[in-house]
Amino acid sequence: MIFGKLKIFSGSANRYLSKEVCGFLKVQMGALETGRFPDGEVNIKITENIRGCDTFVIQPTSSPANENLMELLIIIDALRRASAGRITAVIPYYGYSRQDRKAEPRVPITAKLVANLITVAGANRVLTLDLHAGQIQGFFDIPVDHLFVRPVLVDYFKRKKLSNLIVVSPDAGGVERARSFAKRMRVGLAIIDKRRISPDEAAVMNIIGNVKGKNIIIVDDIIDTAGTLVKAVEALKKSGAADIYATAAHGIFAGSAYEKIEKSSVKEVVVTNSISGGKSRLKKIKVLSVGKLLADAILRIHDEKSVSELFE
Repeated sequence: MIFGKLKIFSGSANRYLSKEVCGFLKVQMGALETGRFPDGEVNIKITENIRGCDTFVIQPTSSPANENLMELLIIIDALRRASAGRITAVIPYYGYSRQDRKAEPRVPITAKLVANLITVAGANRVLTLDLHAGQIQGFFDIPVDHLFVRPVLVDYFKRKKLSNLIVVSPDAGGVERARSFAKRMRVGLAIIDKRRISPDEAAVMNIIGNVKGKNIIIVDDIIDTAGTLVKAVEALKKSGAADIYATAAHGIFAGSAYEKIEKSSVKEVVVTNSISGGKSRLKKIKVLSVGKLLADAILRIHDEKSVSELFE
């Protein structure tokens, strides 16, 4: 099915990334007014005709997660009621993704709840980056295009030409992700055996693999409070590792994360601009753009072409 004119709209969570995407696509950002009522309610108005258009709304549901999620839902509803031909929710960072299963009794599966909300609001499809767990795609009853930022990160580290290198997974759950990264870097893999004490604290129990004298890239999907990262760096240093780098798709950097990273022995932390923030204020943090990746995917969706070909 051929839809109308391509239109890109942006919520307030990451307007810089939205402008980047529009720049690559050579389109103007859709006209939209975002405001707040005195009691804090979100007020959205689409200020141009979008009847029959192929619309994309870019909005990561990062901190403040509830505010940004609600804004996304209301923009989708506004687009639907303005008779958009198709609505694609472009969610560079999918908030609540870590609540993807019942890890203990009497807890919600919030990642599924959010998927339901986005669908009911009126989205026809979703475009997202590096979900915490791949099965979240199955929580949606609409098509989901799941992109990986791995090529962007791998290209960066290949250009650094690091010698005697090994990739490290910070926990058993991230082995598949780290193995894929190591395969593309053509280096070996080590694993950290981690035990989680609380939602924001973990203890390193053991390192599986030889890291002595090697340069390290710790590969994860999210850096939140940086507690796990810092403990992993300490354990690797005690085991004789040389320079230690860390990379993740999404840099949340909550709480005292910046201070932890600054005081740690990590040489560089590489993340993407999927989440807006002050990540560039530290010399140790390098932010790579995913604007071109999202723009290419949006254009392929609009032209009804394969998105998976981006990774072939």
